[in-house]
Amino acid sequence: MRWLVGWSSTASGPVPPEGRAIQPVGAQLLWSDPDPLWAVGDWRPDEVRVVQTDPFTRLAVFGCCGATDEELRVGLFAARGGALRHLTAWSGSYTAVAQVGRRITIVGDLAGARPVFHTDWAGGTAYATAALPLADLIEAQLDVGHLGALLACPDSPEAMGDGTPYMGVRRVPPGHALILRDGARDVTGYEPTASLAVAAPPLDQGTAVDAVQDALVEAVRARLTAPRHAPETDDLDPGPVPGMGPAERRAARGAPAPGIGADLSGGSASATLALLAAGLPGMPGTLFGHGTEAGERLLAVTFNDLATAGGARTREAELERAGAIAANPRLHHVVVAAGEEALPYAGLDTGALTDEPGPSLVIAERHRRRLAAGSADHFIGHGARQVLDAHPARLADLLLDRRRRHLLRPATALAKADGPSAQSFFVPFTVYRAARRLARTSYRDGVQEAAVRLLERRFADDQAVRDPGAVSASLAALTWCRPGPAARWLTGETLAEVSVRLEEAAMRPVLVRRPGERRADAALARYAADHRVFEQAAEIRSQRLHAPFLDNQVVRACRALPEALRVQPGARAAVLRTVLAGAGIRELPPGWGATSHAAHTAAVRTGMRTWTGELMTLFDAPLLADAGLIEARVVRKALRAAAQGERLPLDGLAELVSTEVWLRRLLARRGTCWTGTAAPRQRAVAGGVVPRPSL
Repeated sequence: MRWLVGWSSTASGPVPPEGRAIQPVGAQLLWSDPDPLWAVGDWRPDEVRVVQTDPFTRLAVFGCCGATDEELRVGLFAARGGALRHLTAWSGSYTAVAQVGRRITIVGDLAGARPVFHTDWAGGTAYATAALPLADLIEAQLDVGHLGALLACPDSPEAMGDGTPYMGVRRVPPGHALILRDGARDVTGYEPTASLAVAAPPLDQGTAVDAVQDALVEAVRARLTAPRHAPETDDLDPGPVPGMGPAERRAARGAPAPGIGADLSGGSASATLALLAAGLPGMPGTLFGHGTEAGERLLAVTFNDLATAGGARTREAELERAGAIAANPRLHHVVVAAGEEALPYAGLDTGALTDEPGPSLVIAERHRRRLAAGSADHFIGHGARQVLDAHPARLADLLLDRRRRHLLRPATALAKADGPSAQSFFVPFTVYRAARRLARTSYRDGVQEAAVRLLERRFADDQAVRDPGAVSASLAALTWCRPGPAARWLTGETLAEVSVRLEEAAMRPVLVRRPGERRADAALARYAADHRVFEQAAEIRSQRLHAPFLDNQVVRACRALPEALRVQPGARAAVLRTVLAGAGIRELPPGWGATSHAAHTAAVRTGMRTWTGELMTLFDAPLLADAGLIEARVVRKALRAAAQGERLPLDGLAELVSTEVWLRRLLARRGTCWTGTAAPRQRAVAGGVVPRPSL
């Protein structure tokens, strides 16, 4: 895990003694007291860049940034005058820290994949891009209330606020920057806000799609033009093994291949990135001349699940599309086959401790096997659905803009999505009524309604569970705020506490925005946070995962797409097809852009059925029950029912399992992130999980 950490102390008095007697373990000091900054972890040399104009005016950029040193200096001058948005306008995925005198500015990203955290410490403020080191610094206890809110309403920032699983550690919201002046902090947004009454005219559809194409191409080019790195491994190749080539032996040792690679699942997002990376000119090979072939021919990795019987037809179609795309002469195609050992819920007793819990923990072992066969720099299509597809609540935005006719095609497509039935004729009217109800509901009323639903245990996705399909899911999402899929298994005390959080949030003044925009941003932030958990849980030594769809410039370009285009059926595939056509790639296999929800659901059910014994053992005496969040008996019953095929929210069970796994890994860790004479005497969450006091 890689992170940066620093702090800002008060202006009066000497430097606090803690600042001189404590430092992160294995840290690289970038600048020193009174406001030091460290880079911690296995950062590559080109991933940490510092430019400065004088000893107290400097800018540090962490990650993959496509800006030149001169562009970084221009951005530093702009930030000195308060124009923080300039620090987020470069291609790539990075975190920027600017120091101007005693003012420190840490800029987060738009999606939330590179978050910033802060806490009070030594009379000032400490900040980091990971919450666990700050929890270690202040010896924080576990915030059980935040975990309850995360399980009850994961897509609702109203319930979670700016909290983290650690008491006293706060998160900077996506699209905001943390500004520290002599230890005092201020969180400010750097994106312009549009008025609800007078919105800016939407971009022309062609212009908006061209902007998405330019942003994606620049995002991919930023990775291609970066220096290449040969994987570091101490394990020697065991030599010829029957049935295994050099690539298979390397993957078995857990080392990625040198050069550039990409996922090629047969879906539109991964295929777009693979074809763009293969077609754009880059810098083949590594700094030392290794991996030239891998750099010239992009390594495309396809995963073949041999253990899932359900969804076999969908999986075969994906493999056929991936094979057709891999016929490109600049692609080297590798198919990774796996059985029960790579099903969801496998390997829960092993794995790395992540900064926060997330549903990706239950599928980390599944993806590690695919990523181990990838390259040192590996493209993945994560985030494409969240930034390109329209959230169902955007239908209410169209009604607010008096564009009713644009609801016809999406409503008609929903009527056809679940197949012909006696109710198909009424679906467009039902969707229209739900969208109109949301458009006429104020933000405060919507949040308060969600609070009442939690108290009365009325969950928005009950109909979706009884009648799974696109229509039910869309109708359930047409709300300002709704309980999450795991809420039905939480205790009444937990739901009451989260309900109080929602009531308090409803009373606070907020910037009024359209429901579709707000819900889409919240869903993107939740996905980006889980993507960060995925990166840490499935991390391969010497490998970097690149998700260009979560880059600032790509997110901005996708947000500028007209809503009338985004809500149309197949909009994501159409936009990405246009992007590839602009790059000269026009021949795509039949069925390109098809979804794979059926295969994923089948794999999850198969994994639950295969690893039922391990899941029952996990919830024999769960820490979540000790904390008062769940009743173990209820969750065990739900896991058995889901494994037997009963219709239950599988996403909710995944969240419960992943949170329990994360708690066990957290409490089993040893050591701390800090060293020195004034280092904390105990690790974070010392004392373990304790029952909450009653309300």
